[in-house]
Amino acid sequence: MRIATFNVNSITARLPRLLAWLESAGPDVLCVQETKCTAEQFPHAQLRELGYESAVNATGRWNGVALVSKVGLEDVVVGLPGGPDYEGVQEPRAISATCGGVRLWSVYVPNGREVEHDHYGYKLSWFRSLAAAVAEDAAGPRPFAVLGDFNVAPTDEDVYDPAVFAGLTHVTPAERAALEALRAAGLSDVLPRPLKYDRPYTYWDYRQLAFPKNRGMRIDLVYGNESFSKAVTDAYVDREERKGKGASDHAPVVVDLDFDR
Repeated sequence: MRIATFNVNSITARLPRLLAWLESAGPDVLCVQETKCTAEQFPHAQLRELGYESAVNATGRWNGVALVSKVGLEDVVVGLPGGPDYEGVQEPRAISATCGGVRLWSVYVPNGREVEHDHYGYKLSWFRSLAAAVAEDAAGPRPFAVLGDFNVAPTDEDVYDPAVFAGLTHVTPAERAALEALRAAGLSDVLPRPLKYDRPYTYWDYRQLAFPKNRGMRIDLVYGNESFSKAVTDAYVDREERKGKGASDHAPVVVDLDFDR
């Protein structure tokens, strides 16, 4: 089975590229983040033509997540059970389903904005709710993984220059502790290999030539339980998809698994 995660930064703007990538990369399941559309605007029909069915949690211009699968979508849960609201609503940041016998979550963790901002506290609260929501599946025997844009670089090795990020979100001790608490539920980091350079960054800002200079961050993560992680045969960042006109500022992370080995 091949499973991938991709923050597309607007599925409408990226649709031709996304469809071409799905045909070339051939994932069985794709976890999508930052759809930036409503559920009605989501391209169900175009994906169906490629053999994919979709489950979506999306309400408008910002945020939005989806699961796109060729191997089934069962027991879909839309949203983060017990998750916090922000400005009176639960934002569309999580969706889960069982695909080909594997339980998967697609998540788009809040950005946090600035350490002093109330969005930062919301981010930490969201992480606590996520850890609680996945604890049973993470500790269970069924293959299980949480994939998506976590908006946290797990270590200093996951940013191109730690000094640049000092005092900013995505690298604070509290955010990294939240990731550690999530792993403590029974998950491990499936570390992908880079296709170029020595670090598997997954995000590069559009500004200041960050991509050609490889000034990136690893914030798109795959956290799997024991059954999932033991089945991994390969994992890589598809850096090629970040190239060229109209690309997302993120690259897909692709994981190959063999549950029979």
